[in-house]
Amino acid sequence: MTTPQILSFATQVRQRHVNYGTLEETADAIQSELSLMVPFSDEMKADLAAAVELVRGELQDVEILRPFSIIDKRPEWYKGPSRGDRHWPALHEFLKTKGWGEDTIASLSDASSEVVSLLGNPQEGRFACRGLVVGYVQSGKTANMTAVMAKAVDAGYNLVIVLGGVTNKLRKQTQDRFEQDVLRHRNLWQLYTTSDMDFVQPPNGGFIMPTAGHAQLIVMKKEGSRLMQLRKTISRTPAAIMKKLKVLMIDDECDQASVNSARGEFDISKINEHLRRALQTLPAVSYVGYTATPFANVFINPYPYDNGEELDDLYPRDFITALKRPDAYFGAREVFGGDSDDEDSQERDMIRILAEDEPELLRPTSPKNKGVFRPSMTPSLERAILWFLASCAIRRARGQHDKHMSMLVHSSQFVAQHEYMSELIRSWVEARREELLSGAGTAFDQLHEVFEIEKKSSATGTGRATTESFEVVREHLPAVLDQLTYPVENGETEDGLRLDYTQGPVTCIVVGGTVLARGLTIEGLSVSFFLRTTKQYDTLLQMGRWFGYRHGYEDLPRLWTTDDLASKFRSLAVIEEEIREDIALYRENDLTPRELAVKVRAIPGMAITSATKMKHAFATSMSFSGKHVQTIRFNHRDSDIVGNNWDAASRLVNEVLKSGPGSEESRGTLFEDVPLSAVRSFIRDTDISEEHMDLKKPHLIRYLDEAKSDLQRWNVGIISTNSSTESRRALGDMGKVPTIRRSKLKGSSSHYADIKALMSKADILIDAKNPSKDKHDWASYKACRPEKPLLLIYLIDALSSPASSTKNNADEKKTNRTALDAVSDLVGFGIVFPGQKDRSGNYFSVDIDSQSVEDTEVGSDELEEIEPEDANA
Repeated sequence: MTTPQILSFATQVRQRHVNYGTLEETADAIQSELSLMVPFSDEMKADLAAAVELVRGELQDVEILRPFSIIDKRPEWYKGPSRGDRHWPALHEFLKTKGWGEDTIASLSDASSEVVSLLGNPQEGRFACRGLVVGYVQSGKTANMTAVMAKAVDAGYNLVIVLGGVTNKLRKQTQDRFEQDVLRHRNLWQLYTTSDMDFVQPPNGGFIMPTAGHAQLIVMKKEGSRLMQLRKTISRTPAAIMKKLKVLMIDDECDQASVNSARGEFDISKINEHLRRALQTLPAVSYVGYTATPFANVFINPYPYDNGEELDDLYPRDFITALKRPDAYFGAREVFGGDSDDEDSQERDMIRILAEDEPELLRPTSPKNKGVFRPSMTPSLERAILWFLASCAIRRARGQHDKHMSMLVHSSQFVAQHEYMSELIRSWVEARREELLSGAGTAFDQLHEVFEIEKKSSATGTGRATTESFEVVREHLPAVLDQLTYPVENGETEDGLRLDYTQGPVTCIVVGGTVLARGLTIEGLSVSFFLRTTKQYDTLLQMGRWFGYRHGYEDLPRLWTTDDLASKFRSLAVIEEEIREDIALYRENDLTPRELAVKVRAIPGMAITSATKMKHAFATSMSFSGKHVQTIRFNHRDSDIVGNNWDAASRLVNEVLKSGPGSEESRGTLFEDVPLSAVRSFIRDTDISEEHMDLKKPHLIRYLDEAKSDLQRWNVGIISTNSSTESRRALGDMGKVPTIRRSKLKGSSSHYADIKALMSKADILIDAKNPSKDKHDWASYKACRPEKPLLLIYLIDALSSPASSTKNNADEKKTNRTALDAVSDLVGFGIVFPGQKDRSGNYFSVDIDSQSVEDTEVGSDELEEIEPEDANA
């Protein structure tokens, strides 16, 4: 039995083991010191011995299963933490003091051990490892880095170089975090950088001779001059020392600046060249890139043309690891929901859509006006500010007064606009301070109204509901206003005006640009006001600072944005997940990164990443094999489109009825062995809204034609429920039929209706003969089906009001829904394609076949960078 005394001794052993050679020596030191204060009984000796064995068990060799990686084949060398380790045990104990639970620490330990096991073996004289770790935006990638660093040093690495972003702010944040978490025993580290000092060449010119058990650390900015200093230091390090250095280079946000963005095939951008040449001169080095948006990295050429030099690029040839989605992570699933109607009851009603005329009042419409345009206060910005004040008061009432509380405003990339926006917000709040504090006046009434509206919305999803009263808000509002600051974050802001979380708890409304959209953590973020436009996948996803962890206030986050941006984020969340599924698929098939060609679906009107980073990408053939698609956006106010779609469905029904009445199943009526020609005619005659970013009729028709030999016979289901509503028109010879309800999202554009999800996973079992009870995701549901394409027809009630709040079911939580209000009943459809899952839509992928220079034709880029970033943003 593990007693509290044993656990206490185990903690002491872990913390102090770093100072002693063995666990037994550590235990002897603990006993000696305690014996000076209290008699050390036999029971205490037994407990201390048990604690030593407990820690020893944690440090035994284990089999690392690598469940999240695809790897190049190599000898196994790392078996997890061992009894001689010092840095990981110290970090392990420190994380406990930060409130980390044992399960969370164990998960971090498993994930970091997996990464370390994929690095080069530091016991070898020479190695050159290249890897990529794919995390989630604001998901704790830095924690994995710190754990990997600690374990790598324990395993024999003695020089750690961290590329900590492209701004001073990010570099400092990374330095501070690593010093706090990893450098628990400062005497074992030689630091070449500090919180206030970036890397410069050491006075002696080169690196010092490493000492066993000690390590050297550099946390530097990704900047040409700094990297040149690194190269000089490497070149002036004596050969005897270089032979002893085992280098781990961690590249944070590795898709930014590190990837070669020069236009020509034989050209190299400066930062990329410095990195490649530094890696070339290090005899024993593992390079590991970390990012949540690996689009640029998977497009690196695995076989660069270097005019005869052995100057490999940064393609992750040795391993690609997709970190597991962390428990309690607040991400796209929580913000935007899933792609199944089964999950609607878990939606969080946290997205607020701006009125169509508001963006032009908040940001300049042209770069020419960036210096003279002045933003105006709008109703949405007012509501966002007031809800932020209320949320801070609520958090204080929950005992979180010692926590950071932040609101993010990201309306423009232009530096001049940040000051104007910050002053606008400051002036607005200060002008209403007295009204808010006195409990009388327009501002106070508006605060009360916003609180009551948002409180009702907070009950959605699986998170906690807001139970605090408005009196609680009034009670804590004075403290919120007293603490409120208005920092500005961009490349030109003076230090005194910037965001600073180091001087105690902060309550702030921060306005900024690109620095807020890449790497920088906004602590305690509860409200985001986001207008920044971009047409690149990676840039847009990185702007999702509202993702992360919201312990104790999961009900409070809100996002104000435009309907267009909300729509893009929903689509990108799916595409991002496809990359992770790609990695899992290739791992299951035992393929290496050199054999991997990660494919990224193209969205019309958007670029995946900058054109110069896509020189080696090419458009691949389309395939819907193993995929499911569904219509979720409808031109619901266009009478011609709505009527023609109903006619198309009626013609399909009449065609399938020629072979019989079909069979009645629990989910509706099933028709089997329907010819492809009937299905193709239905799709050809059906209007698919252009607002679908990833479902286009030409793509679908082309695939049906190209794959027709495998798609000759279909099953067709007419989905119906126990609804009492009947269609307004007859559905061909079936007559009037029951309709289903699919209300639209409140944030839908006035031009189209977005229902977010049409199909439920259970619907696709309409033709399953022996459905399994062990079903969790789409893949497990599809596995129950026959190897035949399935078309599902959904007849949607024109009104489709949200379920009444008086009904005791999941629909009562759909407060983020509003009535569909279509001109007539709609026809939606979903298709489940058989086969091995590949991709849908247009894709880009890197060519993994090595080519000779003679076979390569250098042409102009087909994709131009749509929105170059403002250098000062």
